[in-house]
Amino acid sequence: MTSSIWFGALEQGLLYGIMVLGVYITFRVLDFPDLTVDGSFTLGGAIAARIIMEGLDPWLGTALALVFGLGAGLVTGILHTRLRIAPLLAGILMMIGLYSINLRVMGGKAMLPLLRLDTIYTDVARVVASDWAVLGLGVLVAAAAAYLLYVFLQTEMGLALRATGDNEQMSRSMGVNTDSSKVMGLALGNGLVALSGAMVAQYQAYSDVGMGIGMIVVGLASVIMGEVVFGNRTLARTLVAVLAGSIIYREVIAGVMRMGLPTSDLKLFTALLVIAAMASPMITQKLKPGKTVERVT
Repeated sequence: MTSSIWFGALEQGLLYGIMVLGVYITFRVLDFPDLTVDGSFTLGGAIAARIIMEGLDPWLGTALALVFGLGAGLVTGILHTRLRIAPLLAGILMMIGLYSINLRVMGGKAMLPLLRLDTIYTDVARVVASDWAVLGLGVLVAAAAAYLLYVFLQTEMGLALRATGDNEQMSRSMGVNTDSSKVMGLALGNGLVALSGAMVAQYQAYSDVGMGIGMIVVGLASVIMGEVVFGNRTLARTLVAVLAGSIIYREVIAGVMRMGLPTSDLKLFTALLVIAAMASPMITQKLKPGKTVERVT
């Protein structure tokens, strides 16, 4: 029983890790506080669930989730770059709009059950042992996403994206189209988030209109925990740390849930976990006399 709990947390850590990679792009690389994540995660789950309930290919639903997630991020980017709406407000507006869109995708229902319906994991289970279907596919997709992201961020467009997040004014003076970089980064980030939402919805066998609430906090907690534990000296190490942070977060949640934490307090615990992770470098520095304290952002 105990081993199954930790195994399940590992599976969830990998599936949510794809979402965390998306949050890493917007939060760390682009330095953009994007609250669209809460809506695009649900969007991915809603699209996948609706496609499956209509009797269509679950792989098609998963792919469409990725595409529409890219579109959600694209709209957020346009709101910010073309209409000059502040980053935080642009994300909030898109998140609110996506709530209604998600309800429409789900046919006006707050939840779509997927029990006894074929999912992507059902197909994978025909090739490998059913107990390893979720873990195997999770490892494959998360590793592929991290690798492709690693390659992309070293291309000319990827370097422009990173430069925009580091210093927008300097990047613009060097001829970088920072508006295009922002739109591209937001689209890519939310595409990964929606893909994660689609895979999580099929894993838990239902899509819920509120399943994305607090995902931005979960993503930030995973990113920060991964960087604190494993460091971020190189790009490759950081991407591995981000995925590892997602797994650590899920294992910690599984542990505290076994200790009797009420599910109603889970969001509060997550918020406290983020605060502790963000404050840890400052606390560590304060314990070392003569060191300069740097604020974690």
